[in-house]
Amino acid sequence: MNKIATPKKFYTPDQEKIALYAKALSHPARVFIMDYLAKNTERCCYSGDMAENLPIARSTLSEHLKELKKAGLIQGEINTPYIKYCINRANWEEAKVMFNDFFNR
Repeated sequence: MNKIATPKKFYTPDQEKIALYAKALSHPARVFIMDYLAKNTERCCYSGDMAENLPIARSTLSEHLKELKKAGLIQGEINTPYIKYCINRANWEEAKVMFNDFFNR
């Protein structure tokens, strides 16, 4: 019986996570969204509220929100027909620590 060799992982889990967070923040609209949520006193808001403040189509905003959510930086709470978005505090704090450690090497 032939065994298929499992490729050795070259990158550490921390390197992969930093890259995931960096990719999620790699567009100015996503940086705006994170900044908007961080500055919002309620820490959560509906996508429609953000759409009023960004010069992009709602469908484009939805794609950016999807990328931030996929990276775990935000989370959504569905209140049909609306979705309220909030920063995922645990992951946001982790990202800040990881970036800080990375940039201070």
